[in-house]
This record gives sequence, C-alpha cells and structure tokens, in this order.
Amino acid sequence: MVKKELEKDGIQRLKKQARKYSIKEGIFARTKFSLGNQFLSPFAIAINTSNPMVAMFSAFSGLLGPASQLKGSKLIGKYPRKNILLKAISFETLMWIPFIIIAILFAKGLFLNLLPFFLLFFFGLYVIFNNFGHPAWFSWMGDIVNKNKRGKYFAKRNLLLGMTGVVITIVAGMFLDYFKYKNLIMLGFIILFSLALIAEIFRMKSFKQQYEPKIKVKRADYFSFWDFLKEAPKTNFGKFSIFRLFFTLTGYISIPLISIYLLRELEFSYTLYTAIILSGAIFSLFFLELWGKFTDKYGNYQTLMVTTLILPVLPILWILHPSPIYLILIPSAIGGITWAGFTLAESNFIYDNVKNKKRGLAVSYHNMLYGIGVFVGSIISAILIKYLAISWTKPLIFIFFLSSITRMIAVFLWIPKLKEIRKTKKLKGMQSFEDLIIKEGKATLIDEYHQIKHFKDYLFIHK
Repeated sequence: MVKKELEKDGIQRLKKQARKYSIKEGIFARTKFSLGNQFLSPFAIAINTSNPMVAMFSAFSGLLGPASQLKGSKLIGKYPRKNILLKAISFETLMWIPFIIIAILFAKGLFLNLLPFFLLFFFGLYVIFNNFGHPAWFSWMGDIVNKNKRGKYFAKRNLLLGMTGVVITIVAGMFLDYFKYKNLIMLGFIILFSLALIAEIFRMKSFKQQYEPKIKVKRADYFSFWDFLKEAPKTNFGKFSIFRLFFTLTGYISIPLISIYLLRELEFSYTLYTAIILSGAIFSLFFLELWGKFTDKYGNYQTLMVTTLILPVLPILWILHPSPIYLILIPSAIGGITWAGFTLAESNFIYDNVKNKKRGLAVSYHNMLYGIGVFVGSIISAILIKYLAISWTKPLIFIFFLSSITRMIAVFLWIPKLKEIRKTKKLKGMQSFEDLIIKEGKATLIDEYHQIKHFKDYLFIHK
C-alpha cells in the first residue's frame, strides 16, 4: 500500500512538471505562430495572390488538417504519443524552408505567376504536418491535467501563450512595415519565417523533456468515422460536433476575407493590420482567468450558450465602420473576449464527454467536421468574392451580412440540443456575471499579474 502511494505521488509530481513543460512548449508554438502563421495571408497578398486564392488557403487548411488528424489519431496506442508529435513537428519545421525560398524567388522576379501556386502547395503540406500530431497532443493533455482544474489550467496556459503572441506579433508587424518602407518587404518575410523555424526547433526540445503517461488503446476502443457520423445525432458530443460544423461553415463565409478587407479594401499598413487583428487577443488576456473560473463553476454548456449569442454578430460589426479605433475596440475586442470563452469551453466539453482512451479518435473526428465546415465555407467565400455581382452594396459587405445571419441560424438550431453532463451551479442572469466579475475580478487580475511576472520560470524549468 505504501509503495503504491509513493508511486502515485511520484506520478503526480511528473504530471505537474509535464504541465509546466506544456506551457513552455506552447510559448514556442505561439512564437512560431506569431512570426509565421499570422503573416502567411499577408505574405500571399504581398506576392500578388488573387482574392479567391487567398480564400482558398482557408479551404486547404480546413480540408487537409482534419484529414491528417484522422491518420494521426489511428497511431495512438501503436506508438508513444511523444514520438508521433516529434515526427510531425520535425516535418512541419522543414516546411518553412520552401516559404523562405518563395520569398527569395519573388524578390528576384523569378516564376512570379507560379509562386502563388507554389505557396498554396507547400502551405497544404505544412497544414498536414501541423495537424498530424494534434490528436496525440489532445489525448496527452487530457491525461496530465486533472478534470476538476481544466478550466483554471488552460486559462492560465492560454494567458501566457496569448501574452507571448501579442508582443511578438506587434513587433513583427512593425518590423514588416519598416522593411516595406525600405522596399525590402521580402527580406522582412524571410527573417520572420527563419525565426519561426528556429522557434519550432526549441518547441521540439521542450516536448522531449515532457513526461508522457502510458496509455493502452484496445481494439474495442476504436470506432470508424462512419460509426461516429451514424451515432452523432444521438449523443451529446456528436450533436456538439455537428453544431461546430455548421457554426464554422457559416463563419468561414467571411473569415478568409478579413485580411483582404483590411489590407486591400481599407489599405491599412502592416502595423495597423497587426494592431487590429491582435487587439482581440490583448483584451482576451484580461478575461481568460475569469472564463476559466466561469466554466469550472457554471459549466461548459452555459459558457457556450453565452458566447454563441455574441459571436454571430461579429461579421456585421467588422463592416459597420472603417475607423481603426472602431475596429480595435468593437469587433476585434468583442471577438477576442468571446472567442476566449468559446475555445476554452469547446476543449473542456470534449474532455468531459469522451473517455480518455477514445479522445484521440474523437477529437480527430470532431475536427474533421470542423475542417469540412472551414473548407465548404471558404469555397463559398471564394466563389462569392469572385462572381457575386450586386449593385445595391459592395459584394464584400453582402458576404459579411450573409455570414452573420447564417451563423445565427446555426446557433438557434443546435445549441438548445446540447446539455451539461457535470454538476454545476445554475446561471442566474446578470447577477452571476456581476458576482464573478466583482468578487473574482480583483483576485484574478492579481493572479494574472503574478503569472506574467514569473513568465521566465516556464522557459527555464529546473528538474
């Protein structure tokens, strides 16, 4: 009995250490995203990629990413999850080299008409490798984070990652504007993509140091995508996945066009573009801990219900006024705060509704439906922006209104069909929000301050 208790204590210490390393890995992942992924659409626009093809980048991401996750999920149990992730990240790292070469070719004026197609091809490969290890990561995280503290932990993780992303992306946007002013914009992209590659290498190193609990996946735990689709309308998790499909499809009618709207329609600088896009992330940082406490206290369903009443309005808010101050304070800020709650509730909803041995498969199937939504929505977006001809308003404005209205319909059709499976407190209107914000707000801000203050501790972890 004593030996078992000691082993249990040892495993808990390893899991605690693993949670710290996961934050460290996430910081490097967000650094890569902020230097690289965040500027792939501006890069595509800079090499004269057409508007429909820019929208196709989202379509490729939606189709290839989840398909890759399906393949990766089937390897869980056959191979250690750490090995699956390291292989995926190593190939993902190599994909930054073609992006750098494309920037060099454009700067030299070579193959100009073909470069957008090259970029789309290698972006597709990048998406495959970027997504291949996600089911293994999701399953792994579920085993090292205690279920009654998921809201708090992931809010804390997202806070530190969000802070990293905000700072790096703002600096990167100003950096690009400087090189654009010097007429050396491609050199700016080359440097950013090279730094993203280096961040990937450090990310791999932190994964190698992280403890992975063993998992045994039996044949009985496997279920096919077709089995999942047949049962989806009957289960809580399945209904949520169907909702996510339609919620995503309707949203992606407008999402791929935001960068086009800001950079081509409004002709904003890279610095201003970055400020608008990132302002949502900045505002969300102050609410992550509160959302974590809200989901732990009132449950994931009520969090989803609150956030999905707001998110459908965002596309309309984007096109109401072209003022940068308006765009920063209204659509971007509201979107950042609301998406923070939705994303946190989505992950925890899956953890609560799926057993640990089936999580890898379940999240890959969930993301497959999400990806189909991204793909179909992006295709609709590309077709509308290319062929829509109306005289009473700009096609772009009509598309944003269409996205908003159809997303509202998806919410009203599917959210009432979901339910909470954990025992949680009942949400009592605005009183619950007032209690949470007033009573918890001050403590939360102090807690966030201390987490940010000790940010460096996650980069230099002592065993």
